[in-house]
Amino acid sequence: MGLPTRADETLIVDEDEVNDIIQRWRNTPEEKLKPEDYQQFKTFGSVCLTGGDGAQLLNFLQDEENRGIVKSMGCVLMSPLVKEVVQKGKSLDHCQAAITHLTMTCSPDELVHSLLELTEDIDAGAISETILTLLPHLQTVLLQLQDSKAARLGSALGALQQQLSRLPVPYSSQQEDEDEHGLCRCYNALTNFTKPFVEEAKRKIGSSVTTSEDEELRAELLKFCMRSLREPLLEAELNRDRTSSLWLFATEIVVTLPAIHESLSELLFFSPQKDSSESKESRACLAYLLFVQLITFDSFPAVFSPVFVLQCNMEYINQLLSSKTESHVLKGLALYEKSLGNVQDNSLPVSLQDLKSFYSAPQNLRQVLTDCPMQNLVKSTGLQVLQLCIDKFDSEAKHKFFRCMLKTSHHAGVESYIVKNIRNQVECSIKGHANKWFLGEELLPLLGLVLSLPQGAQTDLLNSMDKIMESLNLLRYPPYQGHSPEEHYRVGGAHIKRILCCRTEGTAAGSKDKSQRSQRCCQIQPTSQKHITVKKEKMSNMSPEVQHQVLQSALVTFDLMESLIFRIEEIADEKQKSQKLN
Repeated sequence: MGLPTRADETLIVDEDEVNDIIQRWRNTPEEKLKPEDYQQFKTFGSVCLTGGDGAQLLNFLQDEENRGIVKSMGCVLMSPLVKEVVQKGKSLDHCQAAITHLTMTCSPDELVHSLLELTEDIDAGAISETILTLLPHLQTVLLQLQDSKAARLGSALGALQQQLSRLPVPYSSQQEDEDEHGLCRCYNALTNFTKPFVEEAKRKIGSSVTTSEDEELRAELLKFCMRSLREPLLEAELNRDRTSSLWLFATEIVVTLPAIHESLSELLFFSPQKDSSESKESRACLAYLLFVQLITFDSFPAVFSPVFVLQCNMEYINQLLSSKTESHVLKGLALYEKSLGNVQDNSLPVSLQDLKSFYSAPQNLRQVLTDCPMQNLVKSTGLQVLQLCIDKFDSEAKHKFFRCMLKTSHHAGVESYIVKNIRNQVECSIKGHANKWFLGEELLPLLGLVLSLPQGAQTDLLNSMDKIMESLNLLRYPPYQGHSPEEHYRVGGAHIKRILCCRTEGTAAGSKDKSQRSQRCCQIQPTSQKHITVKKEKMSNMSPEVQHQVLQSALVTFDLMESLIFRIEEIADEKQKSQKLN
């Protein structure tokens, strides 16, 4: 059986010459073949495929007379054959059969090299189809290897995952179902690809004697699992209530680790402290899958206390919350919440806050609450986790935590939330659950932070409104009016009012009509308002209607502050009178 003559005319011009070349190849030992022979053979094969003669090429390869040629040079045909399959050309079935024949005939070492070359420069639009085409044949060839199987497997898995990293990870269940880029299909195929090697590693581990090759196989499978945890699983939306392709892949990865004799507890709790960011991300994802999604959790040792698990997971929580990627932050919050949820309320001692991770995690959480653009996340899960964190500390630890957050947050919303919690602790102490940290002298350092204004009387009260209102509410509790610097609020409020009112047209000093005052506040001259900002936005950038609404809201806020301050003064006066009578 011969090959066609429609090749480059500089190489072949007629059938007789083709037959002469084929006969020469049959009579030439493999070691005597030249590079030109390999190139010419590849050209012959490409001509068959471009001409739609895949059947003729397959017949040539299967001809027993050509077995020596195919065994020696057949590897060079892998590239045109795989390309034809990916493009779904006319000779698709014949090409698949030809590839299968080559994997059973050619040298496994040379085939691995040829197949891995095909993973190096894949066109972006053909990544998934190329990988899906290669995987079953690559698996067949690797299983035939006698030497360096583990190293070749590692190279193959690394190359495949590098190409898959170019594909976008679906971030919703709908995208995953559609699988537009084929990433989910590829990882499903990768699961089947690695199964025989995992089974081989399990058998070797169970035997009495293990070789360096066995250890290397286990190490390469571990690398594959850890890379998979970082990408795509850390990026993916995973939910145990929905059995998706990536969920099944995640389950397979977590199950594989103990199967190859990798202890999950050792990976998570006893890994070296100085580790790469990539390794921490992988273990963070593993912690999420284990403790949040509960994959294989039933077989996880129950000897570790909730506090120890929390302490170990803090490293991963910090890693995830410090990320700018939404999927990382969501997993970090879920892991934080789950790790805290198993700890008894009011049990975490203040000594834990000396650990770097217990300081960094709340700071990263604060950063998420103040800077994260995901509003639903900020308002729900983030605040739930912050409250859970507060609830788990004992009284002394709460006291120190509040001080730290008030000193470092520099955000009125977060400070307001902390002040509200301080007020709750004070109220609880007053109602009979007394503890020294929120009564008497120990409370004064907290009150000093609560009642301080960043710029004194020059403080922008509108931007600090949330904290100030909570602080004023705290001052209404009877035991603390003696320490109330209400004059700061009075002076600061008057200062801001004066700034606003002085920039209105026709504002009459001493006017007592709030409606008239509000109406005049919207009549701001463009040239006179250039220094006024509200929530970091210049008033000059606002429409007159928005300016009117903002200033009305500001005046109402200042009136509320004044009424609270007036009530505090009344309570303080009543207390002083009572003390004089006694």
